[in-house]
Amino acid sequence: MTHTERHRRTERPRTGQPRPDSPKRSGSGGPGPRGTARRTRRRLRREIPSTVGLLADEQDFTAMRRYRTFTFDDHAAYLRQIDGLLTSLASRGVHTTVGLFDPEEFAEYCAERGLDPDSVAARNRFTATIPASGAALAHTGQPVDRLVPLLISTAVRRATWEYATAVLGDLGECAECGQDIGGAAFDRASHILLRLLDAAGPGAHHLVCSVPAAGEQLLAVLHTDRPEGAPALLGSSEGAEFVSVLALGIALESPGGIVLRTTGPDLPDRLHGWRLDRGEPVPLTEAEVFNAYCTDADTGEPLSPESGVEYRAGFALHLDDTGTHH
Repeated sequence: MTHTERHRRTERPRTGQPRPDSPKRSGSGGPGPRGTARRTRRRLRREIPSTVGLLADEQDFTAMRRYRTFTFDDHAAYLRQIDGLLTSLASRGVHTTVGLFDPEEFAEYCAERGLDPDSVAARNRFTATIPASGAALAHTGQPVDRLVPLLISTAVRRATWEYATAVLGDLGECAECGQDIGGAAFDRASHILLRLLDAAGPGAHHLVCSVPAAGEQLLAVLHTDRPEGAPALLGSSEGAEFVSVLALGIALESPGGIVLRTTGPDLPDRLHGWRLDRGEPVPLTEAEVFNAYCTDADTGEPLSPESGVEYRAGFALHLDDTGTHH
């Protein structure tokens, strides 16, 4: 062995380390083509949103257990696994939408498309359609025990809105004036809501509209903030749901009602109320508002009034005869 050969051998990197002028081995994450592809895939995964279908209650979970490929056997453990999955996705910066997985709708979906419901592929395809139903929320870090009630509330609101709009659409035209009853009622409800918020003034407003229909009590809730000197800010979905339920009460002349709770800085909460009389909001007296809030709706027993709350009469809305009601 020559001196030159011995010198070259001592200059070689230790075993397992690449030469300085050589690319890293494939799969090492270095500049090689496979390493570059792997990093690109990781970046792409962060760019792709995720959808999670959640079985929120024990009954729905039990219904899915009839499928052999659904391998979960304990609902509490399943929810913990979902919680861990959502946390993991959030830690990687993946935007995730969570929706309620309905076993009955899933079975119908598979039957209509000729899919085998006892397969992961079918569940994945159905889950991808959940956000389009509207009963879904973006995961913003909430734990599952807080996310479930939010999802259920969203689903109930969606079902209420769909029912109200369906009934309004089927009412047809007024036999006397020829107006579309549902459309006219919706316009009138929009007018009432705008006048109510205008008269309520600045503050954080929480409104509830209650209307009996089909043997149930339909509820719509609206939250809005109105800064001093600015118009009320309405969420598009909540506003549409509230107006639809109120419109249904107007169109059917149901004995419903509206309550308003206003919160402002350094002031007690103020509670106002109205009842629907043949489709028109009539202000409740202060005593009627107090009784409505301080009486158990199920038992009729009196409830203690809330501290820091003022029970006030409903105020006049001074509605214009806009021609939007028949």
